[in-house]
Amino acid sequence: MHNDIKEVLFTEKQINDRVEEMGKQISRDYEGKELLLIGILKGSVPFMADLLKKISIHCNMDFMAVSSYGDSTETSGVVRILKDLDHEIKGKEVLIIEDIIDSGYTLKYLVNYLKSRNPNSVEIACLLDKPDRREANTEVKYLGFKVPNYFLVGYGLDYAERYRNLPYVGVLKEEIYVNK
Repeated sequence: MHNDIKEVLFTEKQINDRVEEMGKQISRDYEGKELLLIGILKGSVPFMADLLKKISIHCNMDFMAVSSYGDSTETSGVVRILKDLDHEIKGKEVLIIEDIIDSGYTLKYLVNYLKSRNPNSVEIACLLDKPDRREANTEVKYLGFKVPNYFLVGYGLDYAERYRNLPYVGVLKEEIYVNK
């Protein structure tokens, strides 16, 4: 599995250090408020689990599963909700937890969808941002790292449901995914 990685972009330590900083900032910003973390399945799970441990205030969590890619490596631009929330969000502070922002379509759709349920606020915490791929404007309040337009895997990011369990974020070798 590690042989499929061209280079490590962010080490486990770099990720841990940045997630800790993000957790401290979120804790300060939401002190005394009712915070609900909404993880976007499946890629956000490692990030959300680590971030949750770094947040020092009371918070709840829920999950959504959405798709705009299907089986492709390119977004279709059409967002489908595969699993909706289990909790009511009206009057709550909502923080969407996402692994990576690519085109921005999915998160733009989700923010608007969740705002229609009348929470106090909807913000985004994202580990990775790929600004060169952005097609839909999306504001991120808490950002881990900006990344170049590479095919990234690890720490929740996958290719064909593989590589999510790598403890780092790496660039996948092209021969793994081109012409497959």
